[in-house]
Amino acid sequence: MRFLGNIEAKIDAKGRAFLPAVFRKVLQTSGEENLVLRKDVFEDCLVLYPESVWNEQMDLVRSRLNRYNQQHQQIFRQFVSQVELLTLDGNGRFLIPKRYLQLADIQQSIKFTGNGDTIEIWAAEKVEASMMSAADFGAAMQSVMDGELPPL
Repeated sequence: MRFLGNIEAKIDAKGRAFLPAVFRKVLQTSGEENLVLRKDVFEDCLVLYPESVWNEQMDLVRSRLNRYNQQHQQIFRQFVSQVELLTLDGNGRFLIPKRYLQLADIQQSIKFTGNGDTIEIWAAEKVEASMMSAADFGAAMQSVMDGELPPL
């Protein structure tokens, strides 16, 4: 499952957005019906996970945490409790709850950004500020590909 590209959209007065057709097609091809919405851990954006991808992420996080360590339990609790399970309606729309719109400072214009196996939802005016300059991006890519930076 690979989501690629940037697509501008708007949310309606009720907080609903149409998932772009290109992303819906990827979900349908993969047999995914449910999505999980979460605020990004680092950025002021929202992340849509196909349910199977979310389950893999949840299992990965759990596998790295000790159930008998209080801080680990708090981390896991925060990671899994701050999510919403979403389904698309017959028109390909989904509701973004108001608290998530506030967390990402989204008003009306949004940008869907494919991020491999997830989809980010940004306030349209904020997505560019999160990107590196072309020169910094080129230098970072060269460092990663030359093995100078450890892989993520």
